[in-house]
Amino acid sequence: MSLPDHLRLATRPGAHADNIVHAGPARITVLTPALIRLEYSPDGAFEDRASQVALFRDTEPAAFDVRRTARPDGREALVLDTAALRLTYDGGPFATHGLSVQVKGGVSNYHSTWGYGQPPEGNLGGTARTLDMVDGECALEPGILSRYGVAVLDDSASLLLTDDGWVAAREPGRVDVYVFAHGRDYAGALRDFYALTGPTPVLPRFALGNWWSRFHRYSADEYEGLMDAFAAQRLPFSVAVVDMDWHRVDIDPALGSGWTGFSWNRELFPDPRAFLRHLRERGLRTTLNIHPADGIRAHEDRYTAAALALGRDPSTGEPIAFDAADPDFLHAYLQAVLHPMEAEGVDFWWLDWQQGPFSALPGLDPLWMLNHVHYLDSAREGARVGRPMTFSRYAGPGSHRYPIGFSGDTVVSWASLAFQPRFTATASNIGYGWWSHDIGGHLFGVKDDELATRWVQLGVFSPILRLHSTSDAFNSKEPWRFGREAARVMGDYLRLRHRLVPYLHTMNRRAHTHGQPLVRPIYHEHPWADGAYEVPNQFAFGTQLLVAPITAPTDLELGMAAVDVWLPEGRWYDLPTGLSYAAARGGRRIRMHRTLDDLPLLARRGTILPLAGASDDEAVSVENPTHLQVLVVAGTPEGGVGEFDLLEDRDDDAWVRTPLRFDGRSLVIGPCEAERSAESEVDSEGEPVDPFAAIPAVREWEVVVLGAANVTGASVAVGGRMRRGHVRPAGRDGVAVSVGPVEPGQRALVTLDGDMNPAGNDVPGRVFDLLDQAQIAFEDKRRAHAALTRPDDPRSGLLELGALNLPEPIRAALTEIVLAQ
Repeated sequence: MSLPDHLRLATRPGAHADNIVHAGPARITVLTPALIRLEYSPDGAFEDRASQVALFRDTEPAAFDVRRTARPDGREALVLDTAALRLTYDGGPFATHGLSVQVKGGVSNYHSTWGYGQPPEGNLGGTARTLDMVDGECALEPGILSRYGVAVLDDSASLLLTDDGWVAAREPGRVDVYVFAHGRDYAGALRDFYALTGPTPVLPRFALGNWWSRFHRYSADEYEGLMDAFAAQRLPFSVAVVDMDWHRVDIDPALGSGWTGFSWNRELFPDPRAFLRHLRERGLRTTLNIHPADGIRAHEDRYTAAALALGRDPSTGEPIAFDAADPDFLHAYLQAVLHPMEAEGVDFWWLDWQQGPFSALPGLDPLWMLNHVHYLDSAREGARVGRPMTFSRYAGPGSHRYPIGFSGDTVVSWASLAFQPRFTATASNIGYGWWSHDIGGHLFGVKDDELATRWVQLGVFSPILRLHSTSDAFNSKEPWRFGREAARVMGDYLRLRHRLVPYLHTMNRRAHTHGQPLVRPIYHEHPWADGAYEVPNQFAFGTQLLVAPITAPTDLELGMAAVDVWLPEGRWYDLPTGLSYAAARGGRRIRMHRTLDDLPLLARRGTILPLAGASDDEAVSVENPTHLQVLVVAGTPEGGVGEFDLLEDRDDDAWVRTPLRFDGRSLVIGPCEAERSAESEVDSEGEPVDPFAAIPAVREWEVVVLGAANVTGASVAVGGRMRRGHVRPAGRDGVAVSVGPVEPGQRALVTLDGDMNPAGNDVPGRVFDLLDQAQIAFEDKRRAHAALTRPDDPRSGLLELGALNLPEPIRAALTEIVLAQ
């Protein structure tokens, strides 16, 4: 059994001989000082092939010491020390009393020792296969990070990858375990995990925009008309998802259920090629939903081709059963059935497998095999996506190699929304960074404008934003189907998602090269701060932002919803509201309150955030923009200089880097740096390749400084030519400076004049605004306002609030404003 060359993973599974220690029936491989592989084999034979999880064991020789001692029973005992751990092994079958690993580094001597067969303590969780029918929380599989410093990845049950690209079962009775003993070096644990399993691939740029999806019996005209309606409303989308009714579903029951199908419903889509072409002309990539479990049956358009590819007689009409354990079937399924449809214009497939983890080959999960071959097949020469990609459910550790993840059919409820931020962020603890949720929820529940709006806001700051709903005439996610205020806010955030694509694509590349997923729990960056573990729904969004989604309804008297936030030490600025916050050493817990328009989106002083387009109201595409707006948060950055390297390509790995540097007064843009040179590459006609082909030959730049106290002017220098810059107000407390056109090889410098100290919060004004909208007695408003607007110290008035008849949410929101800084 074998698969074509393009369906074979590149692996380097053999470990360096200097990293291997033999001890009777065990083999210990020191992959890094904190990552060891433990194998037990009763027959003394060990496995050097790659597995479904572990592809690369060829790490550099590691430093370690081994001491061997004789036991009274004649067996050899072993103690192995690295800089990160101590392993003790009694030389017998692996058992709790005879094999242990202790983490060094002061986490906890008691909790940080793991004995074989026992679950390590303090595991921070990983992810789950699906959120199908989940209403609230679900159990999570373990990850490779532990608050007590040791985590275990048991690879004993996974299949082996053979040289011909296929899989093979392991010999029974063997144990194959990886121990991650990184203490609280979470970044180091993830780096080692990716080094072992392979990195997260770079996604196609188009995947980072908005996706439209709905389980609905669309016709071609209706679908295209909807895309035109979105454009008319300035609602940008980059991916068109067509759910299962694109294919024939009303078939003879003798042929199957109708869920599996690979043939266009010509009544709804009379000219599929034209339909797909029209979507591409609108700037959309298209994916079709497929449920392949019932195989390929006689009514399918490509049945004859598939039967002939398998050497069968198509005249018999015998069904071709789905068989994930048959490489010949998989090859025919891809080549004879799916490739011709890709030639028509299908960009990638939404693989919807829900039939369980069993197949004809013991241990082979059909979902894993489908993810594996679909992803690799999308990387073949001539595939449409530019970069390989599939869209399917999670199939266990190592699934990060096959993005993007479809999390399943969530119930529409506040409980489901409240779980999704933690679910998404925690998945990074097993290296899984590209979840796509049904934003807004899939089924059941009630129509709730606020819930839908908050879910869209979360979607903007999720790895993938895909609006979706079930087959129900009343359940759909077009913003105009909600109330006026909800529709306005949804539209603003959908446009913001596309403006964020330059930042997202940079983080996309960083996830691949640095092993740092886009969405991460706060404790990844602050592992020793207790507060970082107490806000599981708060997360880092790339390198520049902290996000705390609102996942609870508005308090009717206050007119705001609340979320608990933990801020690391430093000065922070909330981009939507302009509120500034200060946190002392050890961090600070704050309950933040926001109207429907906003959620806490926090950035440090000196933060640099590139956005596509020139306006908040602009519906930009996901292509590399001709106009870039750079948001900079006023104040001197930590370390003296704020840095951001904008990374761009055209899904061809011809990357261009644009360095951005801010010292509190001046912002430097460029010059651009190419990762390939014209001297080293030529095109098909032998002409030098433009190393800056990924970006516009001339790009318009604008700098927006947020939270500046009193900027009086600016100077702009492009390519050494100085001029006065045009300065205009921007937002509540910002200024915008037009830089003008800049070529890739030029350096632009924007220097601000005036007081560059960050603006303080307008406490009296914000207190008045909050009380003005509050649905409480006028007398209570007047007394609270008088207490908190004393000219000497508004904080002293907080004591008086306790004596007033104020609801607790209003008292908490006023306290936030007064004490934020």
